[in-house]
Amino acid sequence: MPILKRLVQLSVAVPMTVAAIALFGLMVMTFTDVVMRSTFNAPIEAATELTRIAIAVIVFSALPLLSARGQHIAVDLLDPIFVRLHMKRLLDGVVTVLCGAMLYYPATRVIVLAERSRSYGDQTEYLNIPTFYLGWFIAIMTFATGLVMVLRGLILLFAPNKLGLIRND
Repeated sequence: MPILKRLVQLSVAVPMTVAAIALFGLMVMTFTDVVMRSTFNAPIEAATELTRIAIAVIVFSALPLLSARGQHIAVDLLDPIFVRLHMKRLLDGVVTVLCGAMLYYPATRVIVLAERSRSYGDQTEYLNIPTFYLGWFIAIMTFATGLVMVLRGLILLFAPNKLGLIRND
């Protein structure tokens, strides 16, 4: 079990480190762009495309961990009814499994779009970065999020005491 716990901790640390580095780079670039624009009237021309890439990396890197911890936005209009019926855990488990399974379709669509982008040779405007790299990253992280959600839902349904494997800090 310690090996599994260490593997889970590593699989959490890597994408969150990527997100943190992207966020830090975005902050430095924005600060530099503002200073360059205001002081020297020379903005960073690729700032817009770098911002788009960084935001995509931040969001899709964090999705698997947020899903594993159950920290995404949820509408709980029917929760009081299910709490009274003592079926809240069942509802949460089934909905989480279904949501995770449904992520398969958008992930496969992103792969199709990334491959189309690669076949056309699409690149970003200023830095000429091939756009299919970001598409593949988004697809991989969407697949990971779907897998995490399915696993979380199954754990909620069959072994809710095992949810402590990923700390909710």
